[in-house]
Amino acid sequence: MTAASAHAPKPQPPRLARVLICDDSAVIRGAVTRMLESDPAIRVVARAANGQQAIDALRRQPTGERIDVVVLDIEMPVMDGMTALPLLLRADPTVRVVMASTLTTRGADIAMRALGLGASDYVPKPDTAAIADDSFRTELLAKVKGLARLHQRAVLPPAPGSAPPTTPVTLRPPPRQPPLLLAIGSSTGGPQALFTLVQGLGPSVPVPVVLTQHMPATFTPILAAHLARLGGMPCAEARDGETLQPGQIALAPGDRHLMVAAGTAGTLRARVTTDPPENFCRPAVDPMLRSAVTACSGRVLMVMLTGMGHDGLAATRQLVMAGGTAIAQDEASSVVWGMPGAIAQAGLCHKVLPLPAIAPKVLELVRGRGA
Repeated sequence: MTAASAHAPKPQPPRLARVLICDDSAVIRGAVTRMLESDPAIRVVARAANGQQAIDALRRQPTGERIDVVVLDIEMPVMDGMTALPLLLRADPTVRVVMASTLTTRGADIAMRALGLGASDYVPKPDTAAIADDSFRTELLAKVKGLARLHQRAVLPPAPGSAPPTTPVTLRPPPRQPPLLLAIGSSTGGPQALFTLVQGLGPSVPVPVVLTQHMPATFTPILAAHLARLGGMPCAEARDGETLQPGQIALAPGDRHLMVAAGTAGTLRARVTTDPPENFCRPAVDPMLRSAVTACSGRVLMVMLTGMGHDGLAATRQLVMAGGTAIAQDEASSVVWGMPGAIAQAGLCHKVLPLPAIAPKVLELVRGRGA
């Protein structure tokens, strides 16, 4: 061992994700605690039976041991989740809140409203009998770990010997022709990212927009309504056979694939299908992109936002080979750098950008001014 290496700082293990669980059911609190603590990177540091207890627990934490993520139930006695949400954010404006919402239309609407009021994400909560469902566990772990990482990066000094993750990527040249279609894919952490992107794009996108977000069927019409209310482009669930209009967003309905077909006189049409899931997903990004590449002769601009897995990777390869263009959200701003990371690390992107920078670049490209 050299003198230099003897005095070099030792790499520090990553900080644990510190979590508060708030649910009026002791059974659910216990099950979610076991689920989260099955991952050694997570520690449940407090549990609460209602919103007031959660606020008190958040305030009691020592300054150097801040809670990263609150998993917050919506329906509770004494103080419900929607009442507690702004008070939690007032007690600690940096804390990330994940709303646990029932799989109902009302639950979906409340979850989307909560995102607009400052919640970072939501999880569709199964009933007590299905709380051990593996898909719920996988989604919850990914969101809690991702949001905790974003929280710690924003509010804590870097640990000695640590460095921000750097993933070198090879970028591709700008498109030779402006796109005929904007396609967006997203999954874990997607709704909040979509709010930022759609607000940034505004009302003047000169091409149709198609969007696939991995989401249950109960939630997609509510997501469409909330995106439409942002004041930019109209947004609605896609209907089979409809003509895709410039400056309007067609959202893949839950449990249906959205595909794109060539129409008459240069128009594009939506196809909504019950074809088998791809990448364990329906809707999935891959069939949307594959069909768009064919319908638009490759002239498609793809934006891949935060999401778990690699849905969209195969079709993005086809897109780039056909002359299309891809942009990925960067690792630092993504809740999970799975889907955007897959296309970035494969060298398929023209740009890899932090979330707030994506909309300005998209507007340059769709207006034919990008470089």
